[in-house]
Amino acid sequence: MTTGDGWTAAVRDRLAPGRLLPLGTAADGTWLTEHAAREVLDRAASGVRGAVPGALRIGAAAEAAEADPGPFPVPPGGVPAGPLRIGAELAVVATGRPLPETAEEVRAVLLAAARRLGLAVTEVDLRVTDLLEEAPVTEPAAPPPGRTPPASEDPVALAVLRVPGVVAVTDALGAPVHRTAEAVRVECAVAADRPPAEVAQAARAAAAAAAPEGAAVTVVVTELR
Repeated sequence: MTTGDGWTAAVRDRLAPGRLLPLGTAADGTWLTEHAAREVLDRAASGVRGAVPGALRIGAAAEAAEADPGPFPVPPGGVPAGPLRIGAELAVVATGRPLPETAEEVRAVLLAAARRLGLAVTEVDLRVTDLLEEAPVTEPAAPPPGRTPPASEDPVALAVLRVPGVVAVTDALGAPVHRTAEAVRVECAVAADRPPAEVAQAARAAAAAAAPEGAAVTVVVTELR
């Protein structure tokens, strides 16, 4: 792989939405991309003294098999509403602090950060992958290339853009507004300082008011800006 190929792959990985995680309950009809959630959780774990976060995934918890699918269609790549599980890898720097204490604090901050996002996380499974003598020196990640928000004259998109906390409609999954005969799905970016679950619910209400009567309207938050 050339340097250019490696950079392209890294950017693609950073921008890939990953799974779509349910925000709130089955009655809410809102989802958040795993990519957006992972950025928030990584920052939270990085704030724990001695913790060096590694790979992190979010998916359905073991008990989610019995979850109520709810009245809304689950988007492609989406996890049905129900309990969620975080699986995370962690390296720990030798600071004189007991390893279990560091791991427990990381588990607590991940759980708290996920719940602030509106994710119903009930399990945090940590795996310590390395013990380090000192913290690794890392170069700041280059920002992803800027993207111009897609223009849309769709009345559903325009209604969502008027919701406080919505900063743009997006096209990470396709068109900003995806329509079928019976359903409408809109994707958007939400201000990072606003509770994404609350903004998404308000956006869904606005979208439903602008959509054809009887359509099942869902919202996917793809970015927290």
